[in-house]
Amino acid sequence: MLKLKSVLLLAGAAVLAAGLSGCSDENVGSVSLGILTLKDIKISAFQDRDVPGVTCHVASIDSPLTLSDPSDASVSCVQTGEITPEMIENVKRNKTGEVVFKQSKSVFLKTLKIKRIFDEKNQTLMYIAYTTKEFNGSFKNSLSTISLWRTKAYNPAIAAENQN
Repeated sequence: MLKLKSVLLLAGAAVLAAGLSGCSDENVGSVSLGILTLKDIKISAFQDRDVPGVTCHVASIDSPLTLSDPSDASVSCVQTGEITPEMIENVKRNKTGEVVFKQSKSVFLKTLKIKRIFDEKNQTLMYIAYTTKEFNGSFKNSLSTISLWRTKAYNPAIAAENQN
């Protein structure tokens, strides 16, 4: 009887993990890592809510039959529309940035996060992907940058200041 309860608990946790792992804006691609691995690379796309001229793609491992997905993830962002000074005004101006994407990777409070940090001096939006747990995180990370050069948000006065 105890074995049956353990099996049911494990099956329920696996179903919950599968449900939590699909929390993203839009699933746009999938790459199988092999029939025997039961793991796939899932590719999600999201648009930055404060800077809608930026679209990011996130690739991460999805393993629906385990309680926790690996911490490996990468992010690549590209300018897909106009970036205006008004959009940049909405971006936080601190060194820690703000979370613009979250995806549960485990029933044990592991979360994939993407933070946007604005490098005002170099007029660049930086997007960093990393994984956190309740008590520790992974050292693995990925960085993508979007230069404001040739956008309406580019400020020549800041560029001139930095050249002196």
